[in-house]
Amino acid sequence: MLYQITDGTVSVGGVTVLSHIDFAVKGREKIAVVGRNGAGKTTLLRLIAGELDLDRDDKRMGPGIVCSRRITVGMLCQSREADKDKTVEELLLEGALSFEEASQERFAYALEYDKLFTGFGFFREDKIRKLSSFSGGEQTKISLIRLLLQKPDVLLLDEPTNHLDIAATEWLEGYMKSYPHAVIFVSHDRFFLDQVVDAVVEVEGGKLKRYPGNYTHYRRQKVKDLAAARKVYERQQEELKRLEQLVERFKHKPNKASFARAKKKAAGRMELIEKPAEDNVHIFTGNIEPLVLGSKWVIEAEHLKLGYIKDKVISELSLRVKRGQKIGIIGDNGAGKTTFLKTVAGLMPSLGGKCTLGNRTVMGYFDQHSAEIASEKTVAEHFHDLFPVLTQKEVRSVLGAYLFRGRLAHGKVSALSGGEKARLVLAELLQSRPNLLLLDEPTNHMDIQAKETLESAFAAYTGTILFVSHDRYFIRQVADALLIFEGESVMYYPFGYEHYREKCRQNRIGGVAARIQAEDQALLAGLRAVPRAERHQLKEIGTEDAYWDWKMGLVGEALEKARRQVERLWEETEGYRQEAEKRREEEWRNWVEMGMREEKMISEGAVTAETIFEELSVCWGEWTEACLKWFEIYEEGNGG
Repeated sequence: MLYQITDGTVSVGGVTVLSHIDFAVKGREKIAVVGRNGAGKTTLLRLIAGELDLDRDDKRMGPGIVCSRRITVGMLCQSREADKDKTVEELLLEGALSFEEASQERFAYALEYDKLFTGFGFFREDKIRKLSSFSGGEQTKISLIRLLLQKPDVLLLDEPTNHLDIAATEWLEGYMKSYPHAVIFVSHDRFFLDQVVDAVVEVEGGKLKRYPGNYTHYRRQKVKDLAAARKVYERQQEELKRLEQLVERFKHKPNKASFARAKKKAAGRMELIEKPAEDNVHIFTGNIEPLVLGSKWVIEAEHLKLGYIKDKVISELSLRVKRGQKIGIIGDNGAGKTTFLKTVAGLMPSLGGKCTLGNRTVMGYFDQHSAEIASEKTVAEHFHDLFPVLTQKEVRSVLGAYLFRGRLAHGKVSALSGGEKARLVLAELLQSRPNLLLLDEPTNHMDIQAKETLESAFAAYTGTILFVSHDRYFIRQVADALLIFEGESVMYYPFGYEHYREKCRQNRIGGVAARIQAEDQALLAGLRAVPRAERHQLKEIGTEDAYWDWKMGLVGEALEKARRQVERLWEETEGYRQEAEKRREEEWRNWVEMGMREEKMISEGAVTAETIFEELSVCWGEWTEACLKWFEIYEEGNGG
């Protein structure tokens, strides 16, 4: 056991935060610490970091904290004022001062530093900038890089993905998986935790409970455990009630008095089971049906040009959205995602093309401004005024399903946080039951319990949803297809987010026909809408042949692109071999004169060669996969 806490209690300001806890870290374990705000997650990290001590406890046997050896613990700290006038290079190379200048250790440290710096989205030229010239979020990233370069035995990370975009977060996921020591995370990024952790420790009621597996496994297991505990508690309550009824029935009968006393003693000897805490997430079990079904095709866009400024088109797309689809919209900021939603909603004019809604489409629209509600009414009064046909009991039931229970339901709307107001507006939208929902970042500023409740509600909703989100876990739970905004193009992906990420890993996001131009998706949607039995009527325009030709064209383009890439890199490697031969002869002649500087040149040349050969290997694999895909489509088209 690398690090272990046994029967430990921690108090802060005279208040007990963690009571008689057990906690252990083994080897290279990656552990997530989860729980509601204020539960004690940060207190646990501070205890492990040595900032807090265990309370003295005469009942505890042993020291409370034991390590298998002398270990180093690293926790992210804010930059000191003295660091602000140093360049990033000076700061990050402080950790290499103990190495000799031309040593292998120094060279490995420099490579790792360069890998981390660019992995977090910085440019190499940024190394010469002073720390004070970076934003607060960028300074936090630089502090994290410094910590990762130290490689402590136990690394403590509190919200490490804050200030990171999706690309940097995914890069950090890969880095954390291969990190050679133990890491303990506190994070609200559930997708990140799913990718990197081996175990989850929940902090609740001052206690710790450990679950094996990632975050999703923890949530499933917790729901099962709560259901089982609730059944045990309810059985005991039923037994206690039965015994109490027997005592009341027979205690006044002389010939049954001893029987009644025995049952009373039996009830008294029973060890009472504490009532299990309710899960703060509500799971919707039935469907949420729109009031009006609407037409089969909900949205049809043809060469729709998007933009804010006249004659400045951000992107253009053609698309058909079928009833019941749930499409997640992803892409870089400024690519046109929100503009697309606003244009579909009629809140912005298009710069060209057409966008029509299907017959009897009833729309619900949400963005961050939708949550700017101010009212001195209570939450229950506000909701009842919007839906006066509901009884008070029904209002409480609906609000409770969206986590507005007890005092929260009777508190004023104006006193709600931004995330709570957003949740209230989304509850109103779902209760009004439109058949099309357009949502822009619906879960911003919400805690995990609120997000999981809404994920359950949107999964139960049978209407059509188009939503923009940067929460990858939310996208994975809700979306069954993706619309990807990249530059001026829009790509449609007909499967969920997990499938998309897997294809991206396999094909390096460029390979074989995984994504479809949105315009092609609209064409295919139209072709597939024709019943198979009637397709012979369209033979004069070659529908089936056109579809097969289109698929062959996609894989043919990918095949040709991969071939050109392989040829280019092969020529580069041939040129590099010839150049290396010449350099080797010159380097041998100048070895004595150049000394250690030559060794550095050789190392740099080796790194360049290795990079080229790695890229060639990847492209060769992509070309091979493209060939196989082309053959698969060819066989399909010829009935093979």
